[in-house]
Amino acid sequence: MDRRHFLRALTAAGCSAAAHPLMTSVTMAQGAGLGENRLVVVILRGGMDGLDVVQPLGDPDFAALRPGLMPAAFDLGAGFAMHPALGGLQGLWGAGQLGFVQATSTPYRDKRSHFDGQSLLEAGTGMDVPIGTARDGWLNRMLQAVPGLTADTAYAVGREALPLLAGKGAARAWTPEVQLVLSAQSQLLLSHIYHDDDLFREAGEEAMTLSAELSGRTARSPREAGADMATEKALGTDRAWPDLDTLVDFAAGRLRGDTRIAAFSLGGWDTHRGQNSALQRPLSRLQRIILRLQNQSGPQVWGRTTLIAMTEFGRTARQNGSAGTDHGTGGVIVLAGGALRGGRVFGGWPGLSEAALYDRRDLMPTSDVRAWAAWAMRGLFGLDRAVLEGAVFPGVQMGSDPGLIL
Repeated sequence: MDRRHFLRALTAAGCSAAAHPLMTSVTMAQGAGLGENRLVVVILRGGMDGLDVVQPLGDPDFAALRPGLMPAAFDLGAGFAMHPALGGLQGLWGAGQLGFVQATSTPYRDKRSHFDGQSLLEAGTGMDVPIGTARDGWLNRMLQAVPGLTADTAYAVGREALPLLAGKGAARAWTPEVQLVLSAQSQLLLSHIYHDDDLFREAGEEAMTLSAELSGRTARSPREAGADMATEKALGTDRAWPDLDTLVDFAAGRLRGDTRIAAFSLGGWDTHRGQNSALQRPLSRLQRIILRLQNQSGPQVWGRTTLIAMTEFGRTARQNGSAGTDHGTGGVIVLAGGALRGGRVFGGWPGLSEAALYDRRDLMPTSDVRAWAAWAMRGLFGLDRAVLEGAVFPGVQMGSDPGLIL
């Protein structure tokens, strides 16, 4: 098998390409009509497990559902605790610049497809609109409702477009230098999968060698890859991720100027197996986005910024036989920024008894992610509620004001 063809196929491996951790991009928008506040949206591709990120330790049924879960490191109060891999965000929590929405989801139910779930998340529509038929994303529809935007309304930064900001608004693209890197965990997984396979073992080794060549590194043995994984277990430590840092720095530089909206895409959340280790990397990267953005934006811009990180669906309440979790329903939104009224876990908690679960397997959603995004945009940009419920998120019911924005 041609090794380059093999590597291309490898990048689509796993549950689906929609969940692949190599997929990262940024989109940005600018315009005088948006005022001085900034909104950053992070699409977490792969289905982040909200029950692990914000653990409901106060729920009497939680421990039995997740007997092998890594203990939480930081008490958030009200019966919740934050995953230790986000420990570097404790200062933001104490300052009221970090928050979470628990038990929330899009209107997507039951089929649990990454592609369909992400399509609905970025379109911002309900199930009354056939999935994949929306011609624009909810951020672009918001921009269409704001007067005074410049001709250079949107910028796509990275290797893939974000449907979130697709639409009539003019767009330009910028692609940074991109390196193809296989993580230590991916190398170990490939080594185990192909160890006894005469056909693919050599091709797999060549794929790892090619990955190293393309990224300017030296190829590592499985033992060396395992040692790298051990160093990544200094949970909560803010560490550099060069691919992300390039994108965040570019975005922060524009946010210090006229840009008012940035949208990132961050993959790697599909944790069907070995979740205790598999979740550490994407959480470290999400933490890095938040802390790097805070640092590079500067106090004045960060003080006018709200970040919303959302995923296409949560994961099953009960861990599976591979010490992971499968595609579910209710999940978590991560909120950060100096404009946020944080230090709280928002949303209604439905409980984890079997009768309280959705389809007796998933966390029951008690809110719509679109409503939280709508309230953030209303607080940041003063958009009319009728515009948000009618044009930006057609058919959503925003409910009462949760007070997200200062």
